[in-house]
Amino acid sequence: MASDKTAAQEGLTKVISMIDKLAKRNVIHKNKASNLKSGLVKRVNAMA
Repeated sequence: MASDKTAAQEGLTKVISMIDKLAKRNVIHKNKASNLKSGLVKRVNAMA
């Protein structure tokens, strides 16, 4: 299970970077990007 969490944390940085790029290019709103990132971080942190 620990390896799953570490893999998720590594993937999280890539996904957050992609979300930031979309918000920067006005594909999605900056608040929507913030909500998405917050939800992802909560899910990764909730992993045991």
